[in-house]
Amino acid sequence: MQTNSPDFAALQAEIAQKEALFQRFYQLLIEYNAKFNLTAITKEEEVFHKHFLDSLTGAHLLSEKSRVVEIGSGAGFPSLPIKLVRDDLTFTLVESTGKKCAFLRTAVQELGLTGVSVVNARAEELGKDPSFREKFDAVIARAVAPLASLAEYCMPFVRVGGSFVAWKGSADELETGRRAIAILGGAAEVIGYDLPEGYGERTLIVTYKRKHTPAQYPRGNGKERKNPL
Repeated sequence: MQTNSPDFAALQAEIAQKEALFQRFYQLLIEYNAKFNLTAITKEEEVFHKHFLDSLTGAHLLSEKSRVVEIGSGAGFPSLPIKLVRDDLTFTLVESTGKKCAFLRTAVQELGLTGVSVVNARAEELGKDPSFREKFDAVIARAVAPLASLAEYCMPFVRVGGSFVAWKGSADELETGRRAIAILGGAAEVIGYDLPEGYGERTLIVTYKRKHTPAQYPRGNGKERKNPL
């Protein structure tokens, strides 16, 4: 494992500079959580560390003015915290659950964000759409599926030369995910780090796309989860 701990002092300073917006995001998260079941993490300090700060750990991996797609956006982590500090990026948030899409659209509007669109669709279907396939500089995902399955959902969206960044609890999944990543056209490395104040170990699995993803992927019909590559 490559250990390249993020500069948490700098990340915390970035959050402090946008404190009012992050606070508003937190309020929206709590307000909508009861109706939409967005997160089990609701205490302010936990949200700050486990959602906001952790989301920002991968922001430096996204090149300036990148077109980024997030798969399985849920409550908007890591995309929305990153967008709050990286306005140069444009985001497409892909989420299959309508209620979560409604929350994401509300959050984007309330936070005054531009260059963010929300798409209510399944990744395995959208990944075959010529308007989306291999059109993005980067794809990001957090807490969506095991790495082998997640790679099949995500890699079809990334252009050759782009990257796929997965936020994970540990690097254990990489051993079973490497084959899938190679089949889908990529090669991966790992960045491990510890969140401040004892909030746990985390991992970024960063995949660089070296060649086109074969046309048969994603396979669809649930095969990505039922029978991982």
